[in-house]
Amino acid sequence: MGENLTKKILAAHLAKPSDMVPGEEIYIKVDQTLTHDINAVMTYLAFEAVGLQRTQVETSVSYLDHNLLYVNSMTPDDHIYLQSAAKKFGVYVSRPGNGICHTVHVACFGVPGKISMGGDSHTPHGGAIGMLCIGVGGMDVATAMTGVPMRIKMPKIVKVFLTGRLRPGVNAKEVILEMLRRESVKGGLGKVYEYVGPGAATLEVPQRATITNMGAEMGATTSIFPADEQVKKFLTAQGRAEAYRELLPDEDAEYDEEIRMDLGELEPLMACPHLPDNVKPLREVPKKKVRQVFIGSCTNTSYADVAKAALVFKGRHVHEDVQCTCGIASRQTYKELMRDGYIDMLVDAGVRMLEISCGPCCAIGQTPPTNGVAVRTSNRNFKGRAGNPTAEIYLVSPESAAATAVMGTFATAEDLMGEEISSLEKITEPEAYIVDDSMIIPPLSEEEAAKVEITRGPNIKFLPVPEVPEENLQAAVSLKALDNVSTDDITPASAEFSSMRSNIPMMSQYCYHRYDPSFAARAKEMGKSIIVGGENYGQGSSREHAAINPMYLGVKCVIAKSIARIHKGNLVNHGIIPLLFADGTDYDRIEAGDILEINGLPEQIRHRKVMVHDATKNFDFEVTPDLTDDETEVALAGGQLRYLKNMLEGK
Repeated sequence: MGENLTKKILAAHLAKPSDMVPGEEIYIKVDQTLTHDINAVMTYLAFEAVGLQRTQVETSVSYLDHNLLYVNSMTPDDHIYLQSAAKKFGVYVSRPGNGICHTVHVACFGVPGKISMGGDSHTPHGGAIGMLCIGVGGMDVATAMTGVPMRIKMPKIVKVFLTGRLRPGVNAKEVILEMLRRESVKGGLGKVYEYVGPGAATLEVPQRATITNMGAEMGATTSIFPADEQVKKFLTAQGRAEAYRELLPDEDAEYDEEIRMDLGELEPLMACPHLPDNVKPLREVPKKKVRQVFIGSCTNTSYADVAKAALVFKGRHVHEDVQCTCGIASRQTYKELMRDGYIDMLVDAGVRMLEISCGPCCAIGQTPPTNGVAVRTSNRNFKGRAGNPTAEIYLVSPESAAATAVMGTFATAEDLMGEEISSLEKITEPEAYIVDDSMIIPPLSEEEAAKVEITRGPNIKFLPVPEVPEENLQAAVSLKALDNVSTDDITPASAEFSSMRSNIPMMSQYCYHRYDPSFAARAKEMGKSIIVGGENYGQGSSREHAAINPMYLGVKCVIAKSIARIHKGNLVNHGIIPLLFADGTDYDRIEAGDILEINGLPEQIRHRKVMVHDATKNFDFEVTPDLTDDETEVALAGGQLRYLKNMLEGK
């Protein structure tokens, strides 16, 4: 039988021979790395600590794109540090205002068949052009930059066979929302979704990017489309035709699972609060008064997305009770939309144009009002994601967002335009994009880089390094968390909080700030503690601060029913041992404050079976280390940085 696209790429990058059996650990060579400003300081501090002088992969890029609000001096100081570190280590820099990392990376650096590791959960965006792009924590990016092969669990490969064609007013957002409705926010754990079929061939690259980008919300390792004529067209339009090579699955390729979807049967959908998989047909959602609409994020502001939204607005005006904003994903797209008159349409309709950045998607500006209903084209609607835990966040396509902004309540483009909706079908991506790379700073030569002095602002503090696990652990439960705790719950987003991320002593004071405001003080007073969690603990963003901050506060283990992939990796990297309940009902028997004891912890971890004694209630229960062989060695070494330094020093 033939091979699927994912296995072809993985096989070409194996650092060690493998049969590539799902669930088993494999080691792969990485071609590219990607970081962004609010997570990257820790990445480059870790790379500095390793002691290498230059990135060891083909292409590393540092994007300054998330926190451009500059509410204090901390973020501009971070940007200066990151730019100087990039010069020192041979890394490209995409300057503030150039665009959101995923959009720019695909346009300027993406190459079919390459493997990219990015310090952002939406790195799979690059799967739109036939790359295998995996979101990881910052420490994993630093490791990849050393040239050390990366460990991942071999995923199952799911064939998503698409037929038909999207109707006008139905966006690629509907495809991924339908996938989330079917698969759930944890259904993609340990899987890669490979989109194929005649329906896939009808989707332009930015439409594909909407789907692969938001595949992260299913918990997937990544998502990917073939490198076909659509990819050739896109790269040629970017002036990079030489980067294209055809890369397709074999006609008789084998897959572990299969999903079928007819694009022509899809209708406008809406993800309702407070999870991206709470998806319903938009027409069935009870109408609510909307206070805010945001058209933006890496997920849904391609040229065609915004142009279609502009046509919905044409000749109409934003409702007087609605604040409507638009943040374009890249400078390139902004210039094209200005050239073709679509920005004028938005401004004439009363839409406020924002800076070219991630911004409101990660609560950096445009926080909704108290108990306000906000409709967004971004990718997450966790409680508090937009900066206000009392708000209700609904996710839709740009066409539906524009119609909602005009109507003042949930609406589709067809509700507003009627038969005029056929005009949206004429909108496609440009035949040739405006190519201007003047906002990208290329790496210095090794000779010039050696002269660079890294600049550190006063907010940039040390990278905490955990100790090796103690032989006999006795610690209280500092927090008992419910299901679907997100990294936003653990380390809240906003311009203010994001500016603290290079200062762990400061940031750790706000650990679980919105979920349990007393957690940080309680954990610090305990000295060492254990967190107990429910299902899908640590879902969402790749931010490793959701592991670093608890570690800094003395958390030694997380015992949960299940743990999200990226967060589990971050826990291991930063010295917190992830443990899974052997019997989920034991979760109900434990309470915050219980004293838990684990004797012979390192040896029990090696044996893959750990017995825990609840000394408060006098009962024992079994947990399983959620660790591969390699991760076990990392955990017992006291985290990835110690493990990596030992490896490179030959210890």
